[in-house]
Amino acid sequence: MPASLEPLDIEVQIPYHFRCPISLELMSDPVTVCTGQTYDRSSIESWVATGNTTCPVTRVPLTDFTLIPNHTLRRLIQDWCVANRSFGIERIPTPKQPADPVLVRNLLNKASSGSCPYSVRVAALRRLRGLARDSDKNRSVIAANNAREILLSIAFNDFGSESSELNHESLAVLSMFTLSEPECVFVASDSDRIGYLVTLLFHSSIDVRVNSAAMIETVVVGIRSPEIRAQISSADGVFEGIVGILNYPLVYQRALKIGIKALFALCLVKQHRHKAVAAGAVEALIDRLAEFEKCESERALATVELLCRIPSGCAAFESHALTVPLLVKIILKISDRATEYAAGALLSLCSASERAQHDAVAAGVLTQLLLLVQSHCTERAKRKAQMLLKLLRDSWPHGSVAKSDDFAGSDVVPF
Repeated sequence: MPASLEPLDIEVQIPYHFRCPISLELMSDPVTVCTGQTYDRSSIESWVATGNTTCPVTRVPLTDFTLIPNHTLRRLIQDWCVANRSFGIERIPTPKQPADPVLVRNLLNKASSGSCPYSVRVAALRRLRGLARDSDKNRSVIAANNAREILLSIAFNDFGSESSELNHESLAVLSMFTLSEPECVFVASDSDRIGYLVTLLFHSSIDVRVNSAAMIETVVVGIRSPEIRAQISSADGVFEGIVGILNYPLVYQRALKIGIKALFALCLVKQHRHKAVAAGAVEALIDRLAEFEKCESERALATVELLCRIPSGCAAFESHALTVPLLVKIILKISDRATEYAAGALLSLCSASERAQHDAVAAGVLTQLLLLVQSHCTERAKRKAQMLLKLLRDSWPHGSVAKSDDFAGSDVVPF
């Protein structure tokens, strides 16, 4: 391998020593290991995380896993990027360094110390929240210092008193972490703690409401016991609070993301889905469906399908004028998973209502379903489409398949 330059493309070459020896790509955050070799931080961290204990270049055992930022090399790379910007090279940003474990321990000690002034404790939690928000690495450093246990004790300590800001800040930090099952049980085993979280769903601050919803979703997902999950979903006001977040008048993506995650998790408890319908979940889902991003759209459609499996949910969706046209339009538009959920919801609706059948045909479902069964979608989606085609056969316009030029050579046999 040449020791000077390697071609990136016809116009520009990356200096060999600017490339990471592992990825062979331009380094954005060069760090030096104990052997003196320099790598891109993400590459060497992945190398170590997969169980390797030697230096990739020298094969010498790594006696110290500390990564030292190579600021000089990073500045040289940045200068090279600037000098070659005419070739479309963007300057690499100056990376934020991972949180210092000593600083993290100091902040946690201040936050949990009853002898510290109240304002100092709140400030420590806010600093921790900022660090956790910055990077996954920071969250790992924070979690490694027993942070979740400390934050849980603060969040649910004297939550009925005036120390509410301290509780809220603790919840804000906790909302960025995944809890272990024992930690989830700690929260769920006390009805007063669940009641407190439900109360926060109606707080004047949308951020407090969203953080509470995030905690509820984390706890429900993190517990395997169906009985405890059912207890949480039966809490008075929990569905109303979550639906209220989805109905927040401004488009706030984090609220939509957390709100639909929490609603879906709660709707997995079959015996309480009627509470979601009574709380207005149907209207919120249909009205917000176009505003969700891809992953949230899939989860929203999964929730729609779950609610369509109960009579009250099916009736509520059927009575909303936009339900059927939206579900038809979504087929093959977002993802295979979204298509499967939309087809399943349509199958439930059309099985329960002749009006839904006519609305689906009028919205063009026939063409969508014929495309679906010939696509590379999941087998479950295709089975749902075939069942729906059979169900709708009496509602098809006369000769619609036989006269269709688009499907003259189709291997789909009319029912």
